[in-house]
This record gives sequence, C-alpha cells and structure tokens, in this order.
Amino acid sequence: MIGVIVNTVLVIAGGSVGLLFKKGIPDSIKQIIMIGLGLFTCIFGIKMGLEMKQPLIVVLSIVIGGAIGQIMKIESGIEALGDKIRILMRSRETNSFAQGFVFASLLFCVGPMTILGCIQAGVEGDPELLFIKSIMDGVSALILASTLGFGVLLSAVTVLVLQGGLVLLSQQFTFLTQPVYLGDFTSVGGIIIFGIGIRLLGLKQLKAGNLLPALAFVVLFTFLRTLV
Repeated sequence: MIGVIVNTVLVIAGGSVGLLFKKGIPDSIKQIIMIGLGLFTCIFGIKMGLEMKQPLIVVLSIVIGGAIGQIMKIESGIEALGDKIRILMRSRETNSFAQGFVFASLLFCVGPMTILGCIQAGVEGDPELLFIKSIMDGVSALILASTLGFGVLLSAVTVLVLQGGLVLLSQQFTFLTQPVYLGDFTSVGGIIIFGIGIRLLGLKQLKAGNLLPALAFVVLFTFLRTLV
C-alpha cells in the first residue's frame, strides 16, 4: 500500500502548491497550460487507443458501456458528489470545482499504469510503477489545481480509495497483464482519456465519466472470446 499512499500524498502536495500559485498565474498562462494539457491528453489517449487488438470488442465495450453509464448518470453523480463536498468545505470555487474533481479523478485513476502498478504492488510487493505514476500525478495535480482549483486536490480521495481497493484485490486481477486482455483494456482507457482531452480543449463538453463501464465490458467480452 506504500505506493498508493505516496501517490495520494503527492496529489495532495502538488494540488496544494497549485492552489498557492493560482492567484499569481495570469489567465493567459493558465489558458495555454490547459491547451497544452488538453493536447497532451489527446495524444496520450491516441497512443493508448492504438494498443487495441480486437476493434470489434473495443467498439462494443464503448457503445454498451457508454449507454449503461449514461443511464446510470455516472458523471452527473460524480459532479453532484463534488458539489456536495464543495458546499461542505465552504469552497469559493463554483463551476471549476466539480470539473477539476471529475477530470483529475479520471486522469489519475484510468489507464494501464494504474492497473499494472496496483497489480505489481499487490502481487509482487513492488511499488516502483506506482512511484513513477505518483510523480506524474503530482506534477499534473499542480498544473490542474492552478487552473481548476480545489476539486483537483480532493481527487486524492478517489486515488486512495480506488487504487487502494485495486491493490487489495490485485490477486484477482493478475490476468489483466496477459497480452490478450491488456491491449484492448488499454485501448478503451485511451479512448476515455482522449474524450477528456477534447473536453479540456473546450471543443465539446463530453461526459467521459459515463464511459467508465466500458472498462468492465472489455474484460468481459475478451474473456468470452477466449472461450470460443
């Protein structure tokens, strides 16, 4: 669990530093940072997306998972939770709070490094990948918090709960390291990340959080295909 704790601490530390610099960073600098982050997120999502091995499985997972996520209103639920936390914390942030909480939670918790890092830490007792991810998340939290505010810092709770749960249950997920699963799972995560990038660039307000069930469906469909 040391890797998860370090990841959580660095998100809080990076987010806190970002909040300190928030008022001192000109809007033009914040805008170009968000554009750069959005472009990077899109490219990173494309890189992950190109890992797909079975396009049919990936598209079915996205379509069915997205439909279920939309029915469940996952992102709206996350945003509502963020709004409630903002009220409880008496934060002065308004629109950016929920956006920062949702985006940072997805960015820090969706991706192959999260899965592989948690599996490596839980099964092998080696937190190296999570340490690397922690540094990346800490830097990202600093940049995000300077533009999106306190919600980014609160995403540390999501990191602690989700990654902690994955580490504790990692022995059940070791099959995800197999090439037959990892490629398409990574691809679905990349598609979700690409959607986040589009949202960051302000091109369209996509509810990428509603696509999260696709991560479960891609594993299910891949497993069913191995039975054929």
